[in-house]
Amino acid sequence: MSMAGRKAQPAILLAVVAVALVVSGVRPHDRLTWLLEVMPVLIAAPLLIATRRSFPLTPLLYWLIAAHSLVLILGGHYTYAQVPLGYWMQDAFGFARNHYDRIGHLMQGIVPAIVARELLLRTSPLAPGKWLFTLIVFTILGVSATYEFVEWWAALASEEASAAFLGTQGDPWDTQWDMFLAGCGAIASLFVFEQLHDRQLAAVDPAIAPKLARSG
Repeated sequence: MSMAGRKAQPAILLAVVAVALVVSGVRPHDRLTWLLEVMPVLIAAPLLIATRRSFPLTPLLYWLIAAHSLVLILGGHYTYAQVPLGYWMQDAFGFARNHYDRIGHLMQGIVPAIVARELLLRTSPLAPGKWLFTLIVFTILGVSATYEFVEWWAALASEEASAAFLGTQGDPWDTQWDMFLAGCGAIASLFVFEQLHDRQLAAVDPAIAPKLARSG
């Protein structure tokens, strides 16, 4: 892809996410639940726009953030327990419940792991290796646990939206599954994307290229 094409990618991804966000906001299943679910998108988008020139991210990370945003937006429109894709999975694989929320929590590990990896490699002395890997995985587990606290507090604040926002669907181990899948997503992401991420990091931030080369 040409340099111009690479530079246009973030704007194109932002446009796709923005359109999806607007469409999802048209008669959602529950307005408060929609707002709670898409709040990370509403926070992240302005932040990414503001830092686009001063701290551009790798193309991989922009794509992952966009994909995660679409997962959140879709879940916000229907509520996670009622997303049609989840019902299709339930019928196709014989699941006992709508598992779309599992996809959301898997993404909660996959994407933030690469966010953490990029920030740590570019702003700290850490280099690729076991300590970086361990720190990222435990950070993502902490983020996941914090999100579970947020869900709990939001449910306590609004009994009306609690069932839709929590999306436990009667599963007593839902919280544990959510954190487990976030951890699995983080581990898988670090293994799958490491080499591609390192190449893109070296291109976006040449100052850290020697550190990446030594680790390789």
